[in-house]
Amino acid sequence: MSEAQYIVTGGSRGIGAAIANELTQRGCTVVCLSRSGEGQFGRQVLCDMNNELEVKRVIREIGQAGPIAALINNAGVHSLAPAEEISTADFEQVMKLNATSVMVAAREVLPFMKEQSAGIIVNLGSLFDKMGVKDNLAYCASKAAVAAMTRVMAVEWAKYGVQVVNVAPGYIKTDLNREFLEREKVAAWMKTRIPTGEPAQAEQVASLIGRLVVDPIPFLTGETIYLDGGQGVQH
Repeated sequence: MSEAQYIVTGGSRGIGAAIANELTQRGCTVVCLSRSGEGQFGRQVLCDMNNELEVKRVIREIGQAGPIAALINNAGVHSLAPAEEISTADFEQVMKLNATSVMVAAREVLPFMKEQSAGIIVNLGSLFDKMGVKDNLAYCASKAAVAAMTRVMAVEWAKYGVQVVNVAPGYIKTDLNREFLEREKVAAWMKTRIPTGEPAQAEQVASLIGRLVVDPIPFLTGETIYLDGGQGVQH
């Protein structure tokens, strides 16, 4: 029998690569989907998450090769623009990758999870889903959509044995933003905003997700888990 597969979208770099590494270290068979098709951990598959037909084809091929234990919807993009200036095209671009692709990937893995009466989908949201953050209209909207979709999927798919959870990080250090977050003024500002004192590492997000998908907690579904050092509850 084929080994269970763990799909990570956007798995070639940043948090996605950290998740792929974590799952590989836990002995999982990891399949990473990305536009570059390049990465250090797991089997890398070329897939543009904005291309619905391509996503459907790739997931079908993965599902035909063996059971799908988990889908981690990590692929995303961040765009900065004031609400009064953002173009429709830029808004839709962010929504397409951050929200629509999450729906498509989840919908396409569902038949395989239904067949095995088991599976877990982890969507990567954000602390910004409940905040009004300047210059982040599209990003905040897309992550709020992820949280909402998680709730609906969880309610509808529980009868199939499928769990759906939203992991919503706050500020996270990755290779892409580490230099910026470690600048003196930025680091000082972070200390006033995050009760634990500084952003988390990508590996900490990966560790949480590894625990969720390798040994799922049966009664946990539909929830948003904030990994933000207490920033969201601070007054």
